[in-house]
Amino acid sequence: MHASGRTPASVACHRLGRICALLVLLACALLGWAPRAHAGVANAPGANLEVALITYGPGDTYWERFGHDAIELRDTVSGEAVTFNYGVFDFDEEGFLLHFAAGRMHYLMDAAPSDVDQHYYAEVGRSVTRQPLAFTASQAADLRDFLLWNLQPENARYDYDYYANNCATRVRDALDKALGGVLKKQLGARPGGMTYRQQTARLMSQQAWLMLILDVGLGPYADQPLSAWQESFLPMVLQTQIRHVTTNDADGAAHPVVLGEQLLSPNRLVAPPEQAPDLRLPLALAGLVLAALLLITRRFAPTVFAVIATFYLVLAGIVGMALIILWTLTTHHSAWANANLLIFNPLAWLLIATAWRARRGIPSSRFADMLIALQLLAVLIAWLLHLLPGVVQQNQPWLLFAMPCWLALAWCYRKRHING
Repeated sequence: MHASGRTPASVACHRLGRICALLVLLACALLGWAPRAHAGVANAPGANLEVALITYGPGDTYWERFGHDAIELRDTVSGEAVTFNYGVFDFDEEGFLLHFAAGRMHYLMDAAPSDVDQHYYAEVGRSVTRQPLAFTASQAADLRDFLLWNLQPENARYDYDYYANNCATRVRDALDKALGGVLKKQLGARPGGMTYRQQTARLMSQQAWLMLILDVGLGPYADQPLSAWQESFLPMVLQTQIRHVTTNDADGAAHPVVLGEQLLSPNRLVAPPEQAPDLRLPLALAGLVLAALLLITRRFAPTVFAVIATFYLVLAGIVGMALIILWTLTTHHSAWANANLLIFNPLAWLLIATAWRARRGIPSSRFADMLIALQLLAVLIAWLLHLLPGVVQQNQPWLLFAMPCWLALAWCYRKRHING
């Protein structure tokens, strides 16, 4: 859930106004209409342009948890510095919520004076790091020209994807294009440290409820091994990985792309953990507690048993329906082919009536017995999937949660059937 880190609706309108003003200034400069006093980034020769990667640390709001970054162009003669980023979205856009749900979100490129952007992030307590990059004069000029082209209203909008096409990957790709592909070549050959799922859980761990929702909704796509290039969908990873990239000068000698690194503002917020939390034990314990409650209340408080069973079955059906919709009706490919459908699915709703009949001493029907048997078989298949070669969805925490619940329900329904 990558985002720029400002309140989107108001900032989008404010920033779009600044884009228009900046475009007028840049167009004037490019066409030679501006006086010499206004010379700067837009018309400076490449030899006067300094390129830097600016990285902003994670924020407190959920859409800020992945951090943010930008490309800074600085004219060393006039002192003008402009940051270009790809992280603006607008809640007021027509159909925004529908596009969001369907996985067709639209983001915008933005530009602003560097001191304005950096002051904002420093003010809210997020870290700001600046890495000057080794660009030749022609590379810097090419990058500037591309960014100005990309900033034009007809080119600024793009289709956002959480992992494959977000604010950080756009910055990464723009730098790579100007550097002749050295970033992709070198980072693509280097293994990453975590999967999409692990990075998502790590960064969202401070909002546990949202972390769990995202984890249950991610399919096997999120568990593929990543290269450093792919893992650079995170600004902090790109900041780290680009330190190891080298490029050749005119004489063929290799030297680092990063010329230095300056912490402009330290982080004053709670930093995310270095590793993703292991959800297996907490969810296994939660599943065992729920299963124990089902077994105990089934014997001593049948009405309470019916309420608890209904809660679990309704929740399992809702989760399953959401997974089906994500797979079949949206472009959220990270949620496709989700194996959690084997343990959470709408068939659970058909077992709710049986829980309430059991409360009155009415035995379960053969149809209910068949559904329970089918569900237990599905749980077994979900476990057996982990024996297959290749990328397997890492959903063990949810299997450990659901398995004791389904076994407890099967026992409670079967026991009533025998007693009846």
